[in-house]
Amino acid sequence: MFAVEVTDHIMIAHSLPRPVFGPAQGMHGATFTVDAAFFTVDLDEDGLGVDIGAAMEVLAEVLKPLNYGNLDEMPAFKGKVTTTEFLAKHIFEAIAALIAAGRMGEAGGRVERLRIRLHESHVARAWYEAAL
Repeated sequence: MFAVEVTDHIMIAHSLPRPVFGPAQGMHGATFTVDAAFFTVDLDEDGLGVDIGAAMEVLAEVLKPLNYGNLDEMPAFKGKVTTTEFLAKHIFEAIAALIAAGRMGEAGGRVERLRIRLHESHVARAWYEAAL
C-alpha cells in the first residue's frame, strides 16, 4: 500500500471536565502537530497516490476552524470530551467528507484508508485510522 502523509498544526484551548484528567480539567491550551496519511493501493499514470498539494489543502481547510479556538465554546463540541483521540476522529471524519465530496479529484477515489495522528508533544501522540 502507498501512503502520502502531510503535516500541519493547530493551537487550541479546551478543558477536560472529568476527574480522570486531573489538572487538565481546567482550561488549558494545547498545540497539536497533525499528520494526515492518505493510503492507496495503486498509483495514477503520473506515479502519484494523491497529490501532496491537494492533501495539504484539505488538511488546512479542516483545521482552520479549530485553530486558535476554544473548543469548549464551539457548538460542534458541546457536551463532548475533546481528548486527543476524539479530535483525531473528528478531523478524520471532516477530511473523509471532503474526499467523498470530490475535493481531492480523481485521486480521492483511490484513497482506501486514512490515518489522522495528533502529536501532543514529542513523547505523546494519538490517532484514528480506518478504511474509507
